[in-house]
Amino acid sequence: MQEIMQFVGRHPILCIAWIALLAAVLFTTFKGLTSKVRVITRGEATRLINKEDAVVVDLRQRDDFRRGHIAGATNLLPADVKANNLGELDKHKNKPIIVVDGSGMQCQESASALFKAGYERVFVLKDGIAGWSGENLPLVRGK
Repeated sequence: MQEIMQFVGRHPILCIAWIALLAAVLFTTFKGLTSKVRVITRGEATRLINKEDAVVVDLRQRDDFRRGHIAGATNLLPADVKANNLGELDKHKNKPIIVVDGSGMQCQESASALFKAGYERVFVLKDGIAGWSGENLPLVRGK
């Protein structure tokens, strides 16, 4: 115990940074566990698309969407989701919604907004399109 106190006394900035990182990890973990939006793997996404007719919502910019997207995906910008401009997505409130972006890191907020808008089964694709194409899963180009 005395060695720990000496270390803390000699390296206060390092200890503060460690405590801040620990707090951030705990916060992120508990936030993910209590979220109504679940992060799913590519296998789960494929099952939802094939068996339950899930709707894929791609949040990337239009040019990125045209370069390659999951078959049948709807392209919406995060600003549209936030403003509740969902267009044809309103017809699919009873279906599972899979929210996708480039890396899977930016779509939690949009997925939560969809859940609040009345979509009961909203999921986020882990690792986004990068993970999807990394496993050589099919992408549709154009449109």
